Amino acid sequence: MEHIADVSIDCPRCAKPVTERFYGPCEDCREELRTTQQNAKSDAAADEYEPKMNVVPNAIASKE
Repeated sequence: MEHIADVSIDCPRCAKPVTERFYGPCEDCREELRTTQQNAKSDAAADEYEPKMNVVPNAIASKE
């Protein structure tokens, strides 16, 4: 397996020159994004699915 070389780039977010393994935001910007954009966990439960009552059963399937 080949090691990917680090590249010298300007961070697309803050424009500081950095050396990173992949193109993208620098480590400082990634950490800031993690803390500011992370969703808080909620204790709200999803509503249980209830099928619509206006659905008409198939005439052949209900034929006895």
